[in-house]
Amino acid sequence: MVNKIPVAILGATGSVGQRFITLLHNHPWFTIVSLAASKQSAGKRYKEAANWLMPTPLPENIGSIIVQEAEPNLPCRLVFSALDSNVAGDVEMAFKKGGFIVVSNASHYRMANNVPLLVPEINSDHLEMLEQENSATGKIVTNPNCSTIGLTLALHPLHRLFGVEKAHVVTLQALSGAGYPGVASMDIVDNVIPYIQSEEEKIEGEPLKILGTYCPDRREVDKANISISAQCNRVAVSDGHMACISVKLKVKPSKKDLIAAWTTFSGEPQKLELPSAPAQVVYYFDEQNFPQPRLHRNIDKGMAVSVGRLRDCPLFDYKFSLLSHNTIRGAAGGAILCAEMMVKKGFF
Repeated sequence: MVNKIPVAILGATGSVGQRFITLLHNHPWFTIVSLAASKQSAGKRYKEAANWLMPTPLPENIGSIIVQEAEPNLPCRLVFSALDSNVAGDVEMAFKKGGFIVVSNASHYRMANNVPLLVPEINSDHLEMLEQENSATGKIVTNPNCSTIGLTLALHPLHRLFGVEKAHVVTLQALSGAGYPGVASMDIVDNVIPYIQSEEEKIEGEPLKILGTYCPDRREVDKANISISAQCNRVAVSDGHMACISVKLKVKPSKKDLIAAWTTFSGEPQKLELPSAPAQVVYYFDEQNFPQPRLHRNIDKGMAVSVGRLRDCPLFDYKFSLLSHNTIRGAAGGAILCAEMMVKKGFF
């Protein structure tokens, strides 16, 4: 792309905002022109306002950017929102009314009828609901919950071939999912916390919209008829959400066919060769003790899902383990992939 699309990041000083910066710096299609955050950070150079947490150095040109308030007067049309959900609703709606396209990692608008909840390999057709809006108005597209993305990427290949009826999900979620400073060390060291606020409701509800069917005449999604039960735990891992999943299928395939459904699955981002798309969406491991966060969270740019330990389930049909990178595929990287799909769909 000769002329890169200018973008801004809302909530740029937080951990997800920083991940956006690392992934957008030197991106082939997008260039960062504005960073926005709270009033306390506005007016400072970014390197002074942010406590940089990423494992790579802060790019010098980014560090010198003056942070602005998150108001709809930024010199671009596309904004990535890493705002906390407590403040995201009003701010993102103000940008939409100002004519901006908002790709949000916040949960506020995910389940709204006229807002796509997008995993591009699964439901890029849900962007059609935006095409019926006035082209001059702004738009909001949402990225799902960090655990939901990995879960749906594993369920979708099974659902389209064999039909998923029920799923039981137990997550072991990384500390980075709680933001910074996150969970107190005295709470998580030598411990597991069996509660993450609102997480179970998101995992039980969001996949039904993502895996549902878009109805153009109503501009709504008919949700998938799947029953999901979730239990969520915070564990002492830096990055990478694990999930232990049991599934009941309408048609029970062989294990060989089920593994083939995962490893051969490819979506529209792969066909279009979008810059952030993983070459392979789901990787399957035969090793008994795989996948593991430390070994597999960064597979394929951190954008792929790792699956292993497929075996018979005495309650449902099969059970397996899943791993996805929560701040790349589950947050900033997933949102950037949504924006790349929107470029190909002609929204810019």
